[in-house]
Amino acid sequence: MRTLYIDCFSGISGDMLLGALIDCGADIEKLKMQLAKLGLSHEFKLHIKKVNKKGIVATKCNVLLSQSEAVKETVLQPANHVNSDTTHEHIHHQLEHHHTHHSHEHRSYSSIVKLIKEAELGADIEETAISIFRKIGEAEARIHGVPVEDVHFHEVGAVDSIVDIVGISILLHDINVERIYSSSVPVGSGKIHIDHGIYPVPAPATLELLVGIPITESNVKGELTTPTGAGVLAAVCNHFGPIPSMTIKSVGYGAGTKDFPNHPNVLRVILGE
Repeated sequence: MRTLYIDCFSGISGDMLLGALIDCGADIEKLKMQLAKLGLSHEFKLHIKKVNKKGIVATKCNVLLSQSEAVKETVLQPANHVNSDTTHEHIHHQLEHHHTHHSHEHRSYSSIVKLIKEAELGADIEETAISIFRKIGEAEARIHGVPVEDVHFHEVGAVDSIVDIVGISILLHDINVERIYSSSVPVGSGKIHIDHGIYPVPAPATLELLVGIPITESNVKGELTTPTGAGVLAAVCNHFGPIPSMTIKSVGYGAGTKDFPNHPNVLRVILGE
């Protein structure tokens, strides 16, 4: 059985998983072709490059918004370039770990579902992407005490987060995995600023999404796992625990933005049979 193991020893965000799947061998051209169907190409460019994180070469994905960045095409740059980019935050708060926010567009759950369905990405990709948004919407609905249909996403409704989630869905089906396992999830420590004030890590949405998922103690100050990362795990993972028995076919590393003193800030994925 074709298996993907997500080893999130430094947490997980949408852009880290997108980079790891590309690094693992997923088809960049297919990703670009499918993302174009969203009809948002005038709003963003996908910037992909190799970076070095404490001796580990990893793929870094940034979704650059057209109004803030002038990028002519998707670029795959050479390795050994120290990552200094900023990208964009996910749902309701500024991320200390992975993102610096540049977009505040709000979209409703219903409008995002409509956008994905109208893109005609294929039934499997559509189902995966909508299930991730559904998980995040249900978490927000529980936190705020409203029906999921009435939830209006903030940062997670922005173009960069839509690209991360839809892109992940495209690539998971491109590599044709039948089951997805994950390690336990470190969330970080400290406090972060969200729309409603200062909250401890993990943020409310992240914590809600991680109900039923094993988390791991971490001394790292900052947010290691974002709501988008937690939403993906909640929606697609079949099991949480150690690496399962399998024959390894390929390994990929996706880079986060921040650097830490004692470990490489990367997400590792292992594809096997």
